[in-house]
Amino acid sequence: MLGSPAKQRGRDFAIILASLADLGYTVEWRVINAADYGMPQRRRRTYIVGYREESTIYNKIEELNDWVLYDGVMAKAFPFQMKPKSVSDFEIEGSIKEVSDNFNKTDKEGTPSPFGDAGIMRNRYVYSVDTIPIYEGTRMTLGSNLVDESFVPEEFFISDEELPKWEYEKGPKKINRVSKDGYEYVFSEGGMAFPDSPDNPSRTIITGEGGPSASRFKHVVQTPSGRYRRLIPIELERLNMFPDNHTCHPDVSDGRRAFLMGNALVCGIVAEVGKDDDGDECTAFRVVGKIEIKEP
Repeated sequence: MLGSPAKQRGRDFAIILASLADLGYTVEWRVINAADYGMPQRRRRTYIVGYREESTIYNKIEELNDWVLYDGVMAKAFPFQMKPKSVSDFEIEGSIKEVSDNFNKTDKEGTPSPFGDAGIMRNRYVYSVDTIPIYEGTRMTLGSNLVDESFVPEEFFISDEELPKWEYEKGPKKINRVSKDGYEYVFSEGGMAFPDSPDNPSRTIITGEGGPSASRFKHVVQTPSGRYRRLIPIELERLNMFPDNHTCHPDVSDGRRAFLMGNALVCGIVAEVGKDDDGDECTAFRVVGKIEIKEP
């Protein structure tokens, strides 16, 4: 989000920030990989929190750099060390159309986005930095969220006949291909861990996680009995830190439940953002599959 599109790095995010500024919000953001803060999935997403003009938190913001580095909601929830020489500050100028047409437009290829991993915008003025996460707590893993194999339905196990297909999809490969224009090229991709390690956080869950067909991107674990299997919906919910059976419904298939988890956020991130200064859950935030923001 912070870097799109390729020819105007950061333009899309600049439009978002400018629009929110014009609506009367000060906005801070942070790019967070949930696993960096002890959560059970490697899922890197951009989290945005907006403060309406004259709201309680809005009036607490004084120096923008102090808010990003020390005092802000994101900084307190997810401590970090600033990467050296990563400060970027500038103003987003012009109408929304002008931002769309001109932001970071250059003839030079490879021009980076001016937005850092952590930042704040007030009255269209931006201050941001890149981050190095700081975390010394306990760490959850894929294995700590798996159920006993006796509870896994048989259709989630991979048969001996199907196993070579999975090994091929997960393995390294080089394939000769021809483009629509007749250009010959070699498509190549590296191998992936097979099975997934239970001692680490899981990979990012994607919307195609469900279904029995072999796939490079679906998770596969090996059970104590030596069998290979896919993850069941409860395990996918746990990796996003939802309650067990959060997506269970008579009209929702297992494949659809996996799709929902591929679209979800790791709830632990939002829960930490919603805590007050004493570490208690804040009434201003409620997580119910989406975020509803209410005044205290």
